[in-house]
Amino acid sequence: MKILIVGLGALGTVFATCLKSHGNNVFGLTKQKYIDYFKDRKLRIRGLFGQKEAQIDGIFASTEQIKENLDLIIVSVKAYDTESVINQIKPVVGKDTLVLLAQNGYGNYETATSVLGKEKVILSRVIFGAKVIEPGTAEVTVIADDIIIGQPENAISEEKLIEIAKIFNDSGLPTRVSQDVYAILWDKILYNSALNPLGAILECSYGTLAEHEETRKIMNKIVEEIFNVAKIRKIKLNWNDYKDYLQHFYERLVPPTAKHFPSMYYDIKQGKKTEIDALNGAIVKLAKECNVPVPVNETITNLMKAKENLFRVV
Repeated sequence: MKILIVGLGALGTVFATCLKSHGNNVFGLTKQKYIDYFKDRKLRIRGLFGQKEAQIDGIFASTEQIKENLDLIIVSVKAYDTESVINQIKPVVGKDTLVLLAQNGYGNYETATSVLGKEKVILSRVIFGAKVIEPGTAEVTVIADDIIIGQPENAISEEKLIEIAKIFNDSGLPTRVSQDVYAILWDKILYNSALNPLGAILECSYGTLAEHEETRKIMNKIVEEIFNVAKIRKIKLNWNDYKDYLQHFYERLVPPTAKHFPSMYYDIKQGKKTEIDALNGAIVKLAKECNVPVPVNETITNLMKAKENLFRVV
């Protein structure tokens, strides 16, 4: 299979290394300012998916350099880059090319399908954690569940999705197909919205947030407000009641990731923009459209943006 990975950060490096190690033709698309880091085209991973090294088939800064007929494009950029990246890759999305979104937050699927059409877009829920050790090298630090892929509107055949899942599994990327991928993605939005910004603001791990009554109260209200918005917006969730979700959250989700620090924490430390607008910020936007009060999500969003601006260097 000919696969293009868009974004060679932690997640993109893991996908590219694993898929190339299993014999696929793999290419990378990154920003011009990062090209010099990848001159030898060698990528490496370590950690929970094992130690692997692979020399991918090409790394480009522009889609004009790509002459291959691609089977699959995996988008692993930050949510704030989704619109520009989808428009960038549109010229190389051929008749048989599918685009898989491996991203956090709300709005990526809506943006991609508005440009490419739903018959081209696969949604995924990725819930393993990785960090960049240096450009081209990533460490997988935590795995909470399989990668889940699907097409929320059944616009891509299940047979094709199963084929892609098999390629991922054979490459050491645990993956399964689900028709409920959109609701499952919202499970991750709940998880990330509760943990990521608060962990970045307080500069602590997920487990530390869960240990203290004060932070638990804040996270509980974040989740309750998201459930209120989802109900009004008729967004399907896998949980009927926010209290049921919170029990699952504290008992099943946080413990295996207790030592993990949020990606927003690392973004802030590196002076980068965060994905707050695709998480709590997206909840605030959805809430305003239907006049639902979400004061805790709004406060967290404002605090996160303030911290982002104070530390922003790039």
